[in-house]
Amino acid sequence: MGAQTRVYKRRIKSVTATKKITKAMEMIAASRIVKAQRRVAASEPYATELTRAVTAVATGSNTKHSLTTEVEQPRRAAVLLITSDRGLAGGYNSNAIKASEQLTNRLAGEGKEILHYVVGRKGVAYYGFRERPVQEFWTGFTDSPSYGDAKAVSAPLIESVKADTAEGGVDELYIVYTEFLSMMTQQPVDNRILPLSFDKSTEEPAEGSKGKPEILPLFDFEPSADDVLDALLPRYVESRVYNALLQSAASKHAATRRAMKSATDNADELIKTLTRLANAARQADITQEISEIVGGASALADASAGSDR
Repeated sequence: MGAQTRVYKRRIKSVTATKKITKAMEMIAASRIVKAQRRVAASEPYATELTRAVTAVATGSNTKHSLTTEVEQPRRAAVLLITSDRGLAGGYNSNAIKASEQLTNRLAGEGKEILHYVVGRKGVAYYGFRERPVQEFWTGFTDSPSYGDAKAVSAPLIESVKADTAEGGVDELYIVYTEFLSMMTQQPVDNRILPLSFDKSTEEPAEGSKGKPEILPLFDFEPSADDVLDALLPRYVESRVYNALLQSAASKHAATRRAMKSATDNADELIKTLTRLANAARQADITQEISEIVGGASALADASAGSDR
């Protein structure tokens, strides 16, 4: 076997081993997507009803709660960015970071100071490499987040909103994450969580209402609407953060599956190409050996004919 053929054989062996790894990762990601989708679907009814309850309490009580009242001139905003702890997910993390940067630039253009909160090692590494300050960060749970993780992330955000801006508090709270739309489509979104905006919920008709606006329930408050909102709004923020973590986890698994499938397909094509090149090199070696044998035999025959004379 020639030297060139041995090189091709080694490369084929290496690519085949890589293909086995990418195929296994594709199958693992595919199995995790199903679980992540179920968790997203299970969390949405709770988040929807909690949002509806908070909206009904806030609009029906005419209270001026700090978490539902718009500041006339907001000066500081908190942005929570959700990325993943691991890579190999195509453009998943870069797209989320890009959406966060666009939101940051827009808020900065409005004259607001931005405080950054980050979930996931990829986002932490992005800000750390650029030596940009991060208020707090969380890692280690992005593949399978729990409600306890959402509570841990939400706690400092709620405290920042409750605190006065003169004491380091914020006037607005935004979240940037990747929304899971389908197995093939995931898009980064930025939503404002606080203060609550009631225009959309009160003006748009609810699904199935045949164009009529949704009628929110009426509540009696004990001991007061402010106390009810004090209890409801932290749960509201936690549910929104939890849903965003689940959406991001499902999106990450889908992106990983897509990236690993592409890598597996590319490995197949590379193996085919290398196999053709190896066969061509082997055929060239065989042809050269045959030519050398024929040439040597011809030379021996000519030498023998000369000696007989």
